[in-house]
Amino acid sequence: MSEEHKIMIEEVEAVETPPKARVEEAADAAPRQRDYLDGFLSAKPSDVPAGEPGGDLYDAIIEALKEIFDPEIPVNIYDLGLIYGVDLTDDGHAVVTMTLTTPHCPVAESMPGEVELRVGAVPGVGDAQVNLVWDPPWDPQKMSDEAKLELGML
Repeated sequence: MSEEHKIMIEEVEAVETPPKARVEEAADAAPRQRDYLDGFLSAKPSDVPAGEPGGDLYDAIIEALKEIFDPEIPVNIYDLGLIYGVDLTDDGHAVVTMTLTTPHCPVAESMPGEVELRVGAVPGVGDAQVNLVWDPPWDPQKMSDEAKLELGML
């Protein structure tokens, strides 16, 4: 082995401790808060209006939609991606925009009626309306990950 690539070992008795970093308080600065998250973690979320996502009425409608299953596929219509939107007014009028997997679906005539009945039965909903649309067409990419997992697509 050549001299320039040789590893040198040096033994020492002790090593000086490096000085600790210090932050000196400015004389005119306000006192520094010790925990800047104080109060943040204990704060309660603001009230969400009932008709908005996260509101109680909206969540109750979504739960009602999750109880309706496609007769040919063992997945609820919400996770299947058939529900395109839920709109609520202040007076409790609910409008559900939905589609079906195909226009030739065997439940094309009965499914919108069932959705209207289930949503109308949610406490707080005065009137329910279902808009059945075909544009954009449904495709399997609209399904939730849970539905894809249930159907063996993940």
